Amino acid sequence: MRRLSRRDFLKVSATTLSGLTFLPFGAYFDSFDDSSLARVTTESVSVYSQPNDDSQIVGQFFRDELIHIYKEVNSGSPAYNPIWYRVWGGYVHRSRLQKVKVLYNQPLTNIVDGTRQVAEITVPYTQAMRYTKTYGWQPNLRLYYGSVHWIEAVEEGPDGEPWYRIFDELIGFTYHVKAIHLRHIPFTDWEPLNPTAPLENKRIEVNLSTQTLTAYEHSLIAFETTISSGIPAGRPSPNVISTKTPTGEFRIMSKYPSKHMGNGSLFAGVDDYELPGVPWTCFFTEAGHAFHGTYWHDNFGTPMSHGCINMRTEEAKWLFRWVRPVHGPDRIYTPGYGTQVVITP
Repeated sequence: MRRLSRRDFLKVSATTLSGLTFLPFGAYFDSFDDSSLARVTTESVSVYSQPNDDSQIVGQFFRDELIHIYKEVNSGSPAYNPIWYRVWGGYVHRSRLQKVKVLYNQPLTNIVDGTRQVAEITVPYTQAMRYTKTYGWQPNLRLYYGSVHWIEAVEEGPDGEPWYRIFDELIGFTYHVKAIHLRHIPFTDWEPLNPTAPLENKRIEVNLSTQTLTAYEHSLIAFETTISSGIPAGRPSPNVISTKTPTGEFRIMSKYPSKHMGNGSLFAGVDDYELPGVPWTCFFTEAGHAFHGTYWHDNFGTPMSHGCINMRTEEAKWLFRWVRPVHGPDRIYTPGYGTQVVITP
Protein backbone atom coordinates (compact mmCIF):
# COMPACT_ATOMS: atom_id res chain seq x y z
CA MET A 1 0.00 0.00 0.00
CA ARG A 2 1.22 3.50 -0.80
CA ARG A 3 2.41 5.54 2.18
CA LEU A 4 1.32 9.15 2.42
CA SER A 5 4.14 11.56 1.74
CA ARG A 6 4.42 14.73 3.83
CA ARG A 7 2.99 16.64 0.85
CA ASP A 8 -0.03 14.31 0.81
CA PHE A 9 -0.43 14.66 4.56
CA LEU A 10 -0.39 18.45 4.40
CA LYS A 11 -3.04 18.34 1.71
CA VAL A 12 -5.21 16.27 4.01
CA SER A 13 -4.48 18.61 6.92
CA ALA A 14 -5.36 21.68 4.88
CA THR A 15 -8.70 20.33 3.74
CA THR A 16 -9.43 18.60 7.06
CA LEU A 17 -11.54 15.84 5.58
CA SER A 18 -13.68 18.18 3.45
CA GLY A 19 -12.68 16.26 0.34
CA LEU A 20 -13.47 12.92 1.97
CA THR A 21 -17.07 13.66 2.86
CA PHE A 22 -18.62 12.28 -0.33
CA LEU A 23 -16.35 9.35 -1.16
CA PRO A 24 -18.05 5.95 -1.26
CA PHE A 25 -17.73 3.58 1.67
CA GLY A 26 -14.27 2.02 1.75
CA ALA A 27 -12.67 4.50 -0.66
CA TYR A 28 -10.65 6.32 2.00
CA PHE A 29 -6.88 6.43 2.28
CA ASP A 30 -5.84 3.00 3.50
CA SER A 31 -2.40 3.88 4.83
CA PHE A 32 -3.28 7.08 6.72
CA ASP A 33 -1.97 6.92 10.29
CA ASP A 34 -4.51 8.50 12.65
CA SER A 35 -2.92 7.12 15.83
CA SER A 36 -1.61 10.53 16.92
CA LEU A 37 -3.71 13.26 15.38
CA ALA A 38 -4.97 16.49 16.92
CA ARG A 39 -7.45 19.05 15.61
CA VAL A 40 -6.98 22.78 16.16
CA THR A 41 -10.07 23.93 18.09
CA THR A 42 -9.53 27.68 18.07
CA GLU A 43 -8.71 30.37 15.51
CA SER A 44 -5.01 29.50 15.55
CA VAL A 45 -2.27 27.97 17.68
CA SER A 46 1.41 28.88 17.73
CA VAL A 47 4.28 26.48 17.13
CA TYR A 48 7.21 27.16 19.47
CA SER A 49 10.85 26.21 19.01
CA GLN A 50 10.86 24.67 22.51
CA PRO A 51 8.06 23.34 24.77
CA ASN A 52 7.50 26.62 26.61
CA ASP A 53 5.84 29.99 25.99
CA ASP A 54 9.15 31.86 26.30
CA SER A 55 10.74 30.29 23.25
CA GLN A 56 10.54 31.61 19.70
CA ILE A 57 7.32 31.24 17.71
CA VAL A 58 8.23 29.45 14.49
CA GLY A 59 4.85 28.76 12.92
CA GLN A 60 1.09 28.51 13.23
CA PHE A 61 -1.73 26.09 12.62
CA PHE A 62 -5.29 27.23 12.06
CA ARG A 63 -8.79 26.14 13.07
CA ASP A 64 -9.70 22.57 12.11
CA GLU A 65 -6.28 21.75 10.68
CA LEU A 66 -5.05 18.29 11.60
CA ILE A 67 -1.64 18.03 13.24
CA HIS A 68 0.41 14.86 13.50
CA ILE A 69 1.80 14.39 17.02
CA TYR A 70 5.26 12.84 17.04
CA LYS A 71 5.75 12.85 20.81
CA GLU A 72 4.17 14.07 24.04
CA VAL A 73 6.51 16.12 26.23
CA ASN A 74 5.99 17.02 29.89
CA SER A 75 7.83 20.32 30.20
CA GLY A 76 6.61 21.08 33.71
CA SER A 77 4.98 24.32 32.55
CA PRO A 78 2.28 25.37 33.07
CA ALA A 79 2.04 23.28 36.23
CA TYR A 80 -1.67 22.49 35.87
CA ASN A 81 -1.28 21.28 32.27
CA PRO A 82 2.39 20.73 31.38
CA ILE A 83 1.90 18.61 28.24
CA TRP A 84 3.25 19.83 24.90
CA TYR A 85 3.12 18.02 21.56
CA ARG A 86 6.16 17.67 19.32
CA VAL A 87 4.85 18.49 15.85
CA TRP A 88 6.32 19.34 12.47
CA GLY A 89 8.67 22.27 13.09
CA GLY A 90 8.44 22.57 16.87
CA TYR A 91 6.08 22.26 19.82
CA VAL A 92 2.43 23.12 20.44
CA HIS A 93 0.75 23.21 23.86
CA ARG A 94 -2.22 20.86 24.00
CA SER A 95 -4.66 23.36 25.57
CA ARG A 96 -6.40 24.26 22.29
CA LEU A 97 -6.01 20.93 20.53
CA GLN A 98 -8.35 17.94 20.51
CA LYS A 99 -6.92 14.47 20.03
CA VAL A 100 -8.93 12.81 17.27
CA LYS A 101 -9.09 9.72 15.10
CA VAL A 102 -10.47 8.84 11.68
CA LEU A 103 -12.80 5.92 12.37
CA TYR A 104 -15.49 4.76 9.95
CA ASN A 105 -18.49 2.73 11.07
CA GLN A 106 -20.87 0.24 9.50
CA PRO A 107 -24.19 2.12 9.26
CA LEU A 108 -27.29 0.80 10.96
CA THR A 109 -29.64 -0.68 8.38
CA ASN A 110 -32.77 0.63 10.04
CA ILE A 111 -34.07 2.64 12.99
CA VAL A 112 -37.58 1.81 14.16
CA ASP A 113 -40.02 4.62 13.33
CA GLY A 114 -40.70 6.87 16.28
CA THR A 115 -37.51 5.91 18.12
CA ARG A 116 -34.11 7.54 18.40
CA GLN A 117 -30.62 6.21 19.03
CA VAL A 118 -27.55 7.92 20.50
CA ALA A 119 -24.44 8.14 18.29
CA GLU A 120 -21.06 9.89 18.46
CA ILE A 121 -18.93 11.50 15.76
CA THR A 122 -15.78 9.43 15.13
CA VAL A 123 -13.96 11.60 12.56
CA PRO A 124 -12.25 14.95 13.23
CA TYR A 125 -15.31 16.69 11.87
CA THR A 126 -18.16 16.09 9.47
CA GLN A 127 -20.33 18.51 7.53
CA ALA A 128 -24.04 18.21 8.29
CA MET A 129 -26.43 18.85 5.39
CA ARG A 130 -30.05 19.98 5.31
CA TYR A 131 -32.48 19.27 2.48
CA THR A 132 -35.29 21.60 1.41
CA LYS A 133 -37.45 21.44 -1.70
CA THR A 134 -36.50 25.02 -2.55
CA TYR A 135 -32.71 24.79 -2.28
CA GLY A 136 -31.98 21.06 -2.28
CA TRP A 137 -29.03 19.92 -0.18
CA GLN A 138 -27.29 22.77 1.69
CA PRO A 139 -24.49 22.61 4.29
CA ASN A 140 -25.15 23.95 7.77
CA LEU A 141 -23.61 22.82 11.05
CA ARG A 142 -20.17 21.28 11.39
CA LEU A 143 -20.12 18.43 13.92
CA TYR A 144 -16.95 17.48 15.75
CA TYR A 145 -15.23 14.35 17.01
CA GLY A 146 -16.67 13.22 20.33
CA SER A 147 -19.92 15.15 20.03
CA VAL A 148 -23.06 13.07 20.61
CA HIS A 149 -26.31 13.21 18.64
CA TRP A 150 -29.74 11.61 18.36
CA ILE A 151 -30.24 9.68 15.11
CA GLU A 152 -33.81 8.87 14.10
CA ALA A 153 -33.67 7.44 10.56
CA VAL A 154 -31.35 6.01 7.91
CA GLU A 155 -31.91 7.75 4.57
CA GLU A 156 -30.13 8.27 1.27
CA GLY A 157 -27.85 11.29 1.36
CA PRO A 158 -26.60 13.67 -1.35
CA ASP A 159 -23.97 11.13 -2.46
CA GLY A 160 -26.39 8.21 -2.65
CA GLU A 161 -24.86 6.63 0.47
CA PRO A 162 -26.58 6.05 3.86
CA TRP A 163 -26.94 9.21 5.97
CA TYR A 164 -28.51 9.53 9.41
CA ARG A 165 -31.31 12.00 10.00
CA ILE A 166 -30.40 13.92 13.16
CA PHE A 167 -32.90 15.17 15.72
CA ASP A 168 -31.74 18.42 17.37
CA GLU A 169 -33.87 19.36 20.36
CA LEU A 170 -32.94 23.07 20.16
CA ILE A 171 -33.35 24.13 16.55
CA GLY A 172 -36.56 22.27 15.70
CA PHE A 173 -35.26 21.13 12.30
CA THR A 174 -33.71 17.86 11.25
CA TYR A 175 -30.50 17.60 9.24
CA HIS A 176 -28.40 14.74 7.91
CA VAL A 177 -24.90 13.40 8.57
CA LYS A 178 -22.98 10.74 6.67
CA ALA A 179 -23.70 7.50 8.54
CA ILE A 180 -20.17 6.08 8.49
CA HIS A 181 -19.01 9.14 10.46
CA LEU A 182 -21.07 8.18 13.53
CA ARG A 183 -20.84 5.25 15.91
CA HIS A 184 -24.09 4.03 17.37
CA ILE A 185 -23.77 3.87 21.18
CA PRO A 186 -25.83 0.98 22.59
CA PHE A 187 -27.63 1.68 25.84
CA THR A 188 -25.43 -0.87 27.61
CA ASP A 189 -22.59 1.65 27.16
CA TRP A 190 -24.44 4.45 28.96
CA GLU A 191 -26.95 2.78 31.23
CA PRO A 192 -27.15 4.00 34.88
CA LEU A 193 -24.43 3.04 37.34
CA ASN A 194 -25.72 1.77 40.70
CA PRO A 195 -29.17 3.34 40.18
CA THR A 196 -30.63 1.79 43.34
CA ALA A 197 -28.25 3.61 45.69
CA PRO A 198 -30.23 5.93 48.00
CA LEU A 199 -30.27 9.54 46.87
CA GLU A 200 -28.52 10.74 50.04
CA ASN A 201 -25.60 8.35 49.50
CA LYS A 202 -24.20 10.17 46.46
CA ARG A 203 -22.82 13.69 46.21
CA ILE A 204 -20.49 15.74 44.01
CA GLU A 205 -18.02 18.26 45.42
CA VAL A 206 -16.32 20.83 43.19
CA ASN A 207 -13.47 23.01 44.46
CA LEU A 208 -13.01 26.04 42.19
CA SER A 209 -9.65 26.96 43.73
CA THR A 210 -8.09 23.62 42.85
CA GLN A 211 -10.31 23.01 39.79
CA THR A 212 -11.14 19.53 41.02
CA LEU A 213 -14.28 17.40 41.15
CA THR A 214 -14.79 14.55 43.60
CA ALA A 215 -17.75 12.16 43.58
CA TYR A 216 -18.59 10.44 46.87
CA GLU A 217 -20.66 7.33 47.46
CA HIS A 218 -21.27 6.16 51.03
CA SER A 219 -18.65 8.77 52.13
CA LEU A 220 -16.02 7.02 49.99
CA ILE A 221 -14.40 8.58 46.92
CA ALA A 222 -15.94 6.99 43.84
CA PHE A 223 -14.25 9.26 41.30
CA GLU A 224 -12.07 12.38 41.16
CA THR A 225 -10.60 14.47 38.38
CA THR A 226 -9.62 17.97 37.27
CA ILE A 227 -12.18 20.19 35.55
CA SER A 228 -12.47 23.61 33.95
CA SER A 229 -15.00 25.93 35.58
CA GLY A 230 -16.25 29.34 34.47
CA ILE A 231 -13.86 32.14 33.64
CA PRO A 232 -13.99 34.49 36.65
CA ALA A 233 -14.63 37.59 34.52
CA GLY A 234 -17.91 38.47 36.18
CA ARG A 235 -20.77 40.07 34.26
CA PRO A 236 -19.45 42.36 31.49
CA SER A 237 -22.86 44.05 31.12
CA PRO A 238 -26.33 43.78 32.73
CA ASN A 239 -27.65 41.91 29.67
CA VAL A 240 -24.89 39.29 29.68
CA ILE A 241 -24.89 36.25 31.97
CA SER A 242 -21.86 36.06 34.25
CA THR A 243 -19.21 33.57 33.23
CA LYS A 244 -18.48 32.70 36.86
CA THR A 245 -19.49 29.27 38.10
CA PRO A 246 -21.89 29.74 41.02
CA THR A 247 -20.97 28.45 44.46
CA GLY A 248 -23.27 26.81 46.98
CA GLU A 249 -25.42 23.69 47.22
CA PHE A 250 -27.44 22.46 44.24
CA ARG A 251 -29.14 19.38 42.85
CA ILE A 252 -28.90 17.75 39.43
CA MET A 253 -32.09 18.99 37.77
CA SER A 254 -32.01 17.36 34.34
CA LYS A 255 -29.76 15.21 32.16
CA TYR A 256 -29.26 15.17 28.37
CA PRO A 257 -27.10 12.59 26.55
CA SER A 258 -26.85 15.22 23.79
CA LYS A 259 -27.46 18.94 24.21
CA HIS A 260 -27.22 21.73 21.66
CA MET A 261 -25.78 24.75 23.46
CA GLY A 262 -26.00 28.17 21.86
CA ASN A 263 -28.69 30.03 19.93
CA GLY A 264 -29.61 27.15 17.64
CA SER A 265 -28.46 28.85 14.44
CA LEU A 266 -28.13 26.46 11.51
CA PHE A 267 -25.76 28.88 9.83
CA ALA A 268 -23.51 29.84 12.73
CA GLY A 269 -19.94 30.76 11.89
CA VAL A 270 -16.99 28.89 13.35
CA ASP A 271 -16.37 31.69 15.85
CA ASP A 272 -19.96 31.80 17.12
CA TYR A 273 -20.89 30.22 20.45
CA GLU A 274 -22.76 27.35 18.84
CA LEU A 275 -22.05 23.89 20.23
CA PRO A 276 -24.28 21.11 18.84
CA GLY A 277 -24.09 17.68 20.42
CA VAL A 278 -22.51 18.64 23.76
CA PRO A 279 -22.20 15.18 25.34
CA TRP A 280 -23.40 13.84 28.68
CA THR A 281 -24.87 17.05 30.08
CA CYS A 282 -26.15 17.32 33.67
CA PHE A 283 -27.77 20.66 34.59
CA PHE A 284 -27.69 21.85 38.18
CA THR A 285 -29.12 25.43 37.93
CA GLU A 286 -32.08 26.96 36.15
CA ALA A 287 -29.67 29.50 34.61
CA GLY A 288 -28.14 26.66 32.57
CA HIS A 289 -25.02 25.68 34.52
CA ALA A 290 -24.11 22.06 33.88
CA PHE A 291 -21.48 19.35 33.96
CA HIS A 292 -20.73 18.18 30.42
CA GLY A 293 -18.18 16.66 28.09
CA THR A 294 -15.90 19.02 26.17
CA TYR A 295 -14.62 18.65 22.61
CA TRP A 296 -13.28 22.18 22.10
CA HIS A 297 -10.26 22.28 24.43
CA ASP A 298 -7.87 20.12 26.46
CA ASN A 299 -6.91 22.59 29.18
CA PHE A 300 -8.40 21.09 32.30
CA GLY A 301 -7.18 22.42 35.62
CA THR A 302 -7.88 26.09 34.88
CA PRO A 303 -11.11 28.09 34.24
CA MET A 304 -12.18 27.93 30.59
CA SER A 305 -15.98 27.92 30.40
CA HIS A 306 -18.93 30.33 30.27
CA GLY A 307 -19.96 29.11 33.72
CA CYS A 308 -20.44 25.37 33.24
CA ILE A 309 -18.15 22.62 34.53
CA ASN A 310 -16.16 21.38 31.53
CA MET A 311 -15.06 17.75 31.79
CA ARG A 312 -13.22 15.26 29.63
CA THR A 313 -15.90 13.50 27.61
CA GLU A 314 -15.40 9.99 29.01
CA GLU A 315 -15.38 11.38 32.56
CA ALA A 316 -18.57 13.37 31.90
CA LYS A 317 -20.13 10.17 30.58
CA TRP A 318 -19.25 8.37 33.82
CA LEU A 319 -20.79 11.17 35.87
CA PHE A 320 -23.92 11.21 33.69
CA ARG A 321 -24.40 7.49 34.28
CA TRP A 322 -23.74 7.75 38.02
CA VAL A 323 -25.85 10.72 39.09
CA ARG A 324 -29.58 10.78 39.61
CA PRO A 325 -32.24 11.21 38.26
CA VAL A 326 -32.17 7.76 36.68
CA HIS A 327 -32.30 7.92 32.87
CA GLY A 328 -33.58 5.56 30.20
CA PRO A 329 -32.62 4.74 26.61
CA ASP A 330 -35.45 6.65 24.92
CA ARG A 331 -35.42 9.89 26.88
CA ILE A 332 -34.18 13.05 25.18
CA TYR A 333 -33.82 14.48 28.65
CA THR A 334 -34.45 13.23 32.18
CA PRO A 335 -35.75 15.75 34.75
CA GLY A 336 -36.00 15.19 38.48
CA TYR A 337 -34.67 15.92 41.96
CA GLY A 338 -31.21 14.52 41.63
CA THR A 339 -27.79 14.09 43.18
CA GLN A 340 -26.46 16.78 45.52
CA VAL A 341 -23.81 19.16 44.14
CA VAL A 342 -21.62 21.26 46.46
CA ILE A 343 -19.41 23.92 44.86
CA THR A 344 -16.91 25.83 46.99
CA PRO A 345 -14.73 28.85 46.05
